[in-house]
Amino acid sequence: MSTKSISVLNDLTEINNDRIAGFEKAIADIKDENVDLKALFQEYSTQSRKFSQELTAIVAGYDEDVETGNSVAGTLHRAWIDVKSLFGGSDRASILSEAERGEDAIKAAYKMALENGELSGTALETVSNQASEIKSAHDAIKALRDAARSMN
Repeated sequence: MSTKSISVLNDLTEINNDRIAGFEKAIADIKDENVDLKALFQEYSTQSRKFSQELTAIVAGYDEDVETGNSVAGTLHRAWIDVKSLFGGSDRASILSEAERGEDAIKAAYKMALENGELSGTALETVSNQASEIKSAHDAIKALRDAARSMN
């Protein structure tokens, strides 16, 4: 497997780790009236843990260095969530808007990974399957956000 392919897989591992941290931050900040979102965000956090493990296994199978951290962009994204929560961004529509923004980022990362042509075989199949699940999660969060906005 090429160095570029390993880099792509490690980048996807990082953004999945960012997604886990972002959803865990949101879960901690969500008030009881949005308890349904806690369950949904927990599901997506678990999903990204699974994705990270799958990607890590592929990279480790090639005796390459595995990325286990978070990306700089993800860390900045979480910092933005922290600032927003200080200014009362805890209503349902705001929570879902921020979650969708995060889902936009991971969806774009998967799209780029699939379009750059570096992946093949098991790596390509795994990333393609994960991208499909990420798109479904994004669409579910977007639909909830749209519903929350229409209630305001």
